[in-house]
Amino acid sequence: MTDTCRGHVLFLNWRDTLHPEGGGSEVYLERIAASLIKQGYRATLVCQAHGRAPAQETTADGLNIVRRGGRHTVYLRAALLYLLGAIGIGALSRRRLGRPGVIVDVGNGMPFLSKVYARIPVIALVHHVHREQWPVVFGPRVARIGWWIESRLAVRVYRRCQYVTVSESTRGELAGLGVDPHRIAVVHNGTPEVNGPALPRTPHPSLIVLGRLVPHKRVEFALRATALLATEMPAVELVVTGEGWWDEPLSRLAEDLEITDRVRFTGFVAEDRKHELLCGSWLLLMPSLKEGWGLTIVEAGARGTPSVAFRSAGGVADAMTDGETGVLVEDEYEFFQATRALLLDAARRTAMGSAAAAHARRFTWEKAGEAFARVVAGQLPTGQPARIGQRVP
Repeated sequence: MTDTCRGHVLFLNWRDTLHPEGGGSEVYLERIAASLIKQGYRATLVCQAHGRAPAQETTADGLNIVRRGGRHTVYLRAALLYLLGAIGIGALSRRRLGRPGVIVDVGNGMPFLSKVYARIPVIALVHHVHREQWPVVFGPRVARIGWWIESRLAVRVYRRCQYVTVSESTRGELAGLGVDPHRIAVVHNGTPEVNGPALPRTPHPSLIVLGRLVPHKRVEFALRATALLATEMPAVELVVTGEGWWDEPLSRLAEDLEITDRVRFTGFVAEDRKHELLCGSWLLLMPSLKEGWGLTIVEAGARGTPSVAFRSAGGVADAMTDGETGVLVEDEYEFFQATRALLLDAARRTAMGSAAAAHARRFTWEKAGEAFARVVAGQLPTGQPARIGQRVP
């Protein structure tokens, strides 16, 4: 971090990367925050408390993390901390960070609605629109309320705010909800660094699913595809990497499908082990219902591993080039067909893997951080106008 502070950025997000259900959204936020700190900003993240981390800490990158409240109360606790002036004035920090000059309000379905109470600029960060996910995760009544908050109330509250999203797909969906597209900047994810050496593929057909184990990730599709493939390829293996509250139903389904000897549930894995699994797998499967970007697609691509995903899943269409770095499908039957075809066609699979590696190199956290910093600078009193619609190649 430079000696001169360019401003204090307050991030409001429901989780951090240490949370048991933390995912790509949290990785994005903390990588962007780290980049801003390197560029001379100070940054604080307010998120929900959990047993894996203290109530407050400062990371090695310099991000001040304040954990308060739970899944449903973190929104109120964040508002109270801000209104009481407790953020950045010493009450919650050993260092005086200064009062925030801009808020980055992350809407993971349920936004913080900070523009209602904050009298400083607010940037609305939306990874993807949750229209399809509300009814999957909640019952019909809660889903209707949640979707109304996301699609109607939030659009009204943030109507004069700058937006940031991670893909053109989400930008289009936000515009469809009534957000002025000229106020939406696109700042893609970066690709996590590949720190290990290239490793050989498994000698047998191998598939991997990487992500949180929750219903809308639809890991069931990968399990059912594996059961069908096993009738033709007895040595096929599926590795399910990640953790979440949906793990038991998935384990039971594997038993019902009689494929427990062909499926490995690894739980959370460290980065070096994830590198080994992505290098060794023949294909990454992403059956997710909706993604803002598709970080695991690019992670796999960086190791030369192509992917199969759903065209309707939002940002995954931006994270890959259909037919070149992977395959996008329309339904579960096509998902199985595309997976089978790639497993049987080594030449095509290898060519896609090489193209996926080249594609992944286009996306860096350095570019993402610089682009996000331009948006932040445009919102601070001394900043220049944000580059509206900024895209990171």
